[in-house]
Amino acid sequence: MGLTALGVPLSEEKRERKSRGRRRPKNRFEGRRSNNPARRNEQSESIKRALARFSVVPKPMGFPSEIDPPPRTIDVNWELNAVSKNTQKKAGEIVMRRGEFGFLPQERVDEIALQLDGLSISLEQALSLRNALNQEKSVYSHHKLMRRSNELSRRYNSGEDVISLSKRFDAPPVNTFRAILSGRGWGKNRIKEFLKHPSKMDDRDREQFELAESLDRVSSVNQDETHKASMVFEDVLYLFFDSIGVRYRTQEDLMAEQKKTEGRAVITPDLLMIDDVRINGVPCAWIDAKHFFGADLKFPRKKTQKQVDRYVAEYGHGAIVYRHGFCDGLVINGAEQLDASPLDLTLLDKFHEESSP
Repeated sequence: MGLTALGVPLSEEKRERKSRGRRRPKNRFEGRRSNNPARRNEQSESIKRALARFSVVPKPMGFPSEIDPPPRTIDVNWELNAVSKNTQKKAGEIVMRRGEFGFLPQERVDEIALQLDGLSISLEQALSLRNALNQEKSVYSHHKLMRRSNELSRRYNSGEDVISLSKRFDAPPVNTFRAILSGRGWGKNRIKEFLKHPSKMDDRDREQFELAESLDRVSSVNQDETHKASMVFEDVLYLFFDSIGVRYRTQEDLMAEQKKTEGRAVITPDLLMIDDVRINGVPCAWIDAKHFFGADLKFPRKKTQKQVDRYVAEYGHGAIVYRHGFCDGLVINGAEQLDASPLDLTLLDKFHEESSP
């Protein structure tokens, strides 16, 4: 990976003259996006907005009114190793199994690793893809599960356990347990409060809920470990941009400021760039870290695009860094897709080692 810190104030740059007569290297995603005029225009507008953040009045939320010394243009060459759409499809067929929503036993992991041999996707990437596929299946089948809540409740009351019901209906165990409670005539708020306090449950419900939690990585109530890993990955990004001299504001900085001025956190990317950072030639005003594989699937794409749209409206074009890489079919308007190739993941590896039982 190479980088160049030009150290030139934006007000003194003469980009038009500098670029005249020189052919700019093609951006990795440019060819694919240029086939869609609407998307090309969208990208162009988001890039203009990213560059305008230094001069626009009033400044975007959280952006300093004065920057001393003035912003520098810092070019970063970020090597990408995307997974093909075809490989994602084949890997998805290998990792998915009906009724399997929890942590996998080592034998199953070894079986998956063997079947992935010859595909250009790592075991870690495939297992992260499995999580995305299970989450999507859970979201789009949830209404079907809830329609059968009365049947689930009857079966549960007749002695069938939550795991066998989860496998029978091919739904995450905790969602299955929620459907059972719904079959009792309970509303969403009552169910939510009930699941927060397992100690108040009767013996069977508590036993079944704890069993469901232990075998569910998709709809589990306790997501603390996932959240902590995401925070460590953000620290990895901070260290990387510190190492190349980029100035930025962190999510914590923005949250603290917005809670004072707005009463709540409004728009808080993981990094808001104070310098003019160009990643593979593309201006990026903000960076967001995702501690998972960037799968080309409807649900995660829609969820991420909704988040990115808010960032773009305020700051312009940015980038998303996926811890486990991404599928080359994934396109998020207003954001570059990046993998963790140039990052030093020592902090994250240490976290996972210490978290292992």
